[in-house]
Amino acid sequence: MPSRTPDAVAGPAWVPPAGKPPLSSRMMRATWRGLPAKRHEAGWEPGLVVPAADGSPLITDHYFPRTEGDFPTLLVRSPYGRGLPWSPQYGLLFAEQGFHVVLQSCRGTGGSGGAFDLWRNEVADSQAAMSWLREQPWFNGTLGTVGPSYLGYVQWALALDPPPELKAMVVQVGLHDPFALFYADGALRLENALAVGAGMTYQHQGMSPFLRATLRLQRGLRAVTTAQPLRGAYESVFGDEVPWLDDVMTHPDAEGAYWAGASLADSAVRLRVPTALITGWHDALADQTFEQYDRLRQAGCETALLVGPWTHTSALQRGWPEVFAESLAWLRAHLCADPSSLRPTRVRVHIGGENTWRDLDNWPPALAATSWYPTPGGHLTEQAPTDSAPLTTFRYDPGDPTPSIGGPLLSRTAGPRDNSSLEARDDVLTFTGPPLTAPVDILGQVSARLSISTDTGHADVFTRLCDVDAQGRSVNVCDGLGRLRTTGHTPSQVSVPMSSTAHRFAAGHRIRWQISGGAHPRYARNPGTGESPVDATIFTPVRIMVHTDSALMLPFSSGLA
Repeated sequence: MPSRTPDAVAGPAWVPPAGKPPLSSRMMRATWRGLPAKRHEAGWEPGLVVPAADGSPLITDHYFPRTEGDFPTLLVRSPYGRGLPWSPQYGLLFAEQGFHVVLQSCRGTGGSGGAFDLWRNEVADSQAAMSWLREQPWFNGTLGTVGPSYLGYVQWALALDPPPELKAMVVQVGLHDPFALFYADGALRLENALAVGAGMTYQHQGMSPFLRATLRLQRGLRAVTTAQPLRGAYESVFGDEVPWLDDVMTHPDAEGAYWAGASLADSAVRLRVPTALITGWHDALADQTFEQYDRLRQAGCETALLVGPWTHTSALQRGWPEVFAESLAWLRAHLCADPSSLRPTRVRVHIGGENTWRDLDNWPPALAATSWYPTPGGHLTEQAPTDSAPLTTFRYDPGDPTPSIGGPLLSRTAGPRDNSSLEARDDVLTFTGPPLTAPVDILGQVSARLSISTDTGHADVFTRLCDVDAQGRSVNVCDGLGRLRTTGHTPSQVSVPMSSTAHRFAAGHRIRWQISGGAHPRYARNPGTGESPVDATIFTPVRIMVHTDSALMLPFSSGLA
């Protein structure tokens, strides 16, 4: 086991308290299957008070192996409370595997003092937690971090100036750039913003208040997301204003002063702490994970990437056996000098359409993108057009917005879904390739290069890749949204990132490109006037013309043997 750092001051011997982890945590723990056998009984020391950077009391629970000896420590800081599921998933499970776990509530949440301000306090408070840890008699000088979503953000906050004790990080479906969580090319990710608002406001109060708030949001979602104006409409389901949510919804400019310091992308640029990254193909934060993986690789930092068939939430539910095993292997390797469970390659991805796992040396593979072009009659071809002539048109009406179906959301409707009802609408275009004579594999970044003209000058364009089976069922693979301005009948060009994928289109299936003017309520409606979607009360339909030189860019592989 690692030993205490030489400059640590010896103090009185620590006597483990007799408390057991909460009964609710032990009961949830008993329901999980497919996890490694526990190595130790776990103890619990709840309600410790740790001073934040400004002196506010941060309420902290300490889980530990009830076994003599030195053990490394995991720091887990959360705005979601310290109860279910965090207590069993991170406190109890990791203590059973031989780690001290410090589970701490962020400012203004879970009984901690001060006010929660989304991201502004995490850098300073992470360092304050580190100062407190150095004073604990059970801390042996070896630290790791682990956690999902905002619990990933607080890891990047600590890594901005990593303490020497920090030896490993595991960021699961993690956040590093709040702006990108809430906006895509300036368009508000409305459904995600509301889901985050419910989670941040209620989850730290306990499961019952959170579930009630989630149910109210589900029931009131249509009324909230179609309100005119949109500003403040969420109060009807949240019961009160949420100041930081108002700020988020009214600051669509990433370069504005409001977002200064929010992104922690630079944490990865110089990092030398071994860092494992975990995401899912339909995780709302998948692109942030791929960005940080690329930064870590460029920095020469030891890193690993696991991408499963998961959404943001299912990664911690049905995906938990794989996520926990991956996390535990990484932490044991770098905190306990036990690399025996590490996989042989840097990257492991789930292949959609085939339902298999594949080990890769890197991500993305070095594959050239192939362009597919729309043609009359709704076909998709590899033959490039000779001009940029108008091809086809559709009318987007924000009064009857094109609905969103599936995709990378934070809600229960996320993931791959049958798009048949969506594609039957008049405001959705589809371009479909011929039945494939052999399997086709796509691995890497998908994107669209769109040539668009409009009659109002203001529009969004939602673009999606779908897999159409032999029965005609169309299922979403990946997608993206772009915002554009046009002048007269002259088309404007916009490049739309559509995230990344590892997907096999089976023989007999067809590749489909879907294009529409939005996906509501996933994205706020574009009012068609140039006015802010948050304040607009007038909504103008827009006619969108797609031109022949538009292209879908797909990274084809020769096959996954």
